[in-house]
Amino acid sequence: MKTSDFAYNLPEELIAQDPLERRDLSRLLLLDKRTGERRHSSFHQIGEYLRPGDLLVLNDTKVIPARLLGVREDTGGRVEVLLLKRRSEHVWETLVRPGKKARPGMHLSFGDGMLRGEVLEVVEEGNRLIRFSYEGIFEEILDALGEMPLPPYITHKLKERDRYQTVYARYEGSAAAPTAGLHFTQELLREIEKMGVGIARVTLHVGLGTFRPVKVEDVAEHHMHTEYYRVTEEAAAAINETKRDGGRVICVGTTSCRTIESAADEMGIVHAGEGDTDIFIYPGYQFRAMDCLITNFHLPESTLLMLVSALAGKDHVMAAYEEAVRERYRFFSFGDAMFIY
Repeated sequence: MKTSDFAYNLPEELIAQDPLERRDLSRLLLLDKRTGERRHSSFHQIGEYLRPGDLLVLNDTKVIPARLLGVREDTGGRVEVLLLKRRSEHVWETLVRPGKKARPGMHLSFGDGMLRGEVLEVVEEGNRLIRFSYEGIFEEILDALGEMPLPPYITHKLKERDRYQTVYARYEGSAAAPTAGLHFTQELLREIEKMGVGIARVTLHVGLGTFRPVKVEDVAEHHMHTEYYRVTEEAAAAINETKRDGGRVICVGTTSCRTIESAADEMGIVHAGEGDTDIFIYPGYQFRAMDCLITNFHLPESTLLMLVSALAGKDHVMAAYEEAVRERYRFFSFGDAMFIY
């Protein structure tokens, strides 16, 4: 299977630059994964397509203000650092721009010295390990100096930080938001629970591996970066009970999907635990735990588009994307949603 099989044409003006004023007023495209039938609705009506006994699986990760703007101490040249993964108390794996000059031993300064960093080594994909030094609490310094790490295709400045955060975000550690969850409000979640739909929470700290472009033409040769995940005993039990009782396990976002698929055995039983996953889901994959998916519209030739194609079939998904373009849906992180059932 070729990466180019997942290409499609998207007018630039359909890339959503700002979140809607109200989270749940985005549009919703419904896709029947078996027949390819498509319908159009609004996200605040998502409850109409859920059933008592279903289970929503949410990723409760919280985005940290991971984008740091600073200078090289030797030259004063500007530098941008994106925190990807905490390796130890003071050491982070990072993406540095410009990267070529970020050699081991280089010293960086942020916030007039409030935070300092030293490049330790170059690791996989050219990422840098940086050891930070500071006085006080790192999270408080990061909150003061850092910016939300919006994707490069969003050029507008974010007015409110919490709009790139789900309303149920809890555990800090992500370099990007699980954006399918941005459509939910607390009120909508309460309405859904009153219907008899369960809610389970899992955690996957989203790194750049999920969003890195696929640079090989043979899809099977692509390698995913690892991301930390955790499934609690409570969440595992809820998923397994839903499957046993004939309900649908509906993942909110590809990150929730990758979490429970990583935690499921060959029999489809989800086990509690934590660790790092590099699971790569593309057509041909047999889902073990997930039945349905609520997701956003993804970039051409991306691993995320491959994942939804594995669930609903590439032809069905690409036809749905073509229709979404014709219907002027809003795409990507702040865009509209799709329910694949």
